[in-house]
Amino acid sequence: MAIQQQRITITFLAGFQWLFFMFANTVVIPISIGGAFGLEQVEIISALQRSFIFTGITCILQGLVGHRLALMEGQSGLWWGVILSLAATASALNLDLATIGGSIAVGAIISGILVAILGMLGIGEILKKWFTPVVMFVFLLLLANQLIFIFLKGMLGLNSSYHIDVKVACFSLVLAAITIVLNVKGKGAISNLALLIGMVIGWIGAVFLFPSEAGETIKTTPFLGWFPWGEPSFEWGIVVTIVITGLLNTTNTIATLKGSEDIFEKEAKPKQYKASLFLSGSFTSLSGALGLVPYAPYASSLGFIQSTGIKGKAPFFIGSVLFILLGAIPSLSAFFSTIPDNVGNTILFVAYLQLFRSALRNIEGLTFTTKTIYRVALPSLLGLSIMIIPKEAFASVPALISPLVSNGMLMGIIVALIMEFCYCLQRFIH
Repeated sequence: MAIQQQRITITFLAGFQWLFFMFANTVVIPISIGGAFGLEQVEIISALQRSFIFTGITCILQGLVGHRLALMEGQSGLWWGVILSLAATASALNLDLATIGGSIAVGAIISGILVAILGMLGIGEILKKWFTPVVMFVFLLLLANQLIFIFLKGMLGLNSSYHIDVKVACFSLVLAAITIVLNVKGKGAISNLALLIGMVIGWIGAVFLFPSEAGETIKTTPFLGWFPWGEPSFEWGIVVTIVITGLLNTTNTIATLKGSEDIFEKEAKPKQYKASLFLSGSFTSLSGALGLVPYAPYASSLGFIQSTGIKGKAPFFIGSVLFILLGAIPSLSAFFSTIPDNVGNTILFVAYLQLFRSALRNIEGLTFTTKTIYRVALPSLLGLSIMIIPKEAFASVPALISPLVSNGMLMGIIVALIMEFCYCLQRFIH
């Protein structure tokens, strides 16, 4: 009886750990998008609540009838970057933000329908063959680098300043060390719940070390109307860019499900790809109308699961339900929004370090020569190099392709796919 009670307790605590993971990965996206489109504070908070509710629902649907795995379905980082880039080019395109937002919404609806249809027709099985171990390595390496860079900035206090905050940086590094030690040296539940324990320790510590006055809580409802970014419009350049983004975003689904095979120790079946892509496409179309960044399975979930060691769906569903409640109850949203930025970034930094392990496992056993090393080196280093080039440098690039060529992760994946095609073609000819 005592053992059963302990298991139930650990399951619920693991659910709270999933809740924190979902919250930390979601909270900054609607805030940054709202700022980019000049939305009122009440609209931004409404979008935040809507994001929590919709993310919880999408996770439950994917876990039940989609890919049926404990993998977070969240607002895609690729979509996020493209939307922010388009909003930033408003003046260069001589368009107002409402027109850009309306065109993005139309493009998202169209791309979502296309992805849903192509998913049901079996495009996932075709794309899966292209995601060789080398492509998976490039994808996971660039994803880990992109995310770790974002989290490190938050750990160093660079999100609110142009200079490193030494006090915040020292606190974040100590918290990261404590969390890693708990995960590596802890036994049983301590190791499995290391991220949750680290978050609680960091939250309490930050309250005492970095006291700040609480801002005024603005109460609103999750749904204020359709198309909050702007009424539907059709600027063909923006719409085409968004449709292409939606099609390329399918790589998140393919890479995540393929990467999950090693963790869950079973191969993802064709029907899982079909169901997952159909749901992600449907979510994307709905996101366009609701003013949300479109969705995709999070490859970062792989690092989270590896860090916690908890693969069951029960904690995942508990976390998803709690996330829905978090968005539906304004007082809860206000409470969790007080989690210090550096604490959330530190815990995610630790969780996503495991992505590097996933990346390396894909190229174990590969033999490299002076010729074949290009398959890995060129796409990886090209993607990393593009990531550190200032976005302003791409101002001279045509607006239609600028969001594509300025995205290091996307360009790295495309080059990796092209090189794998050339490699396979060469082997076929010879």
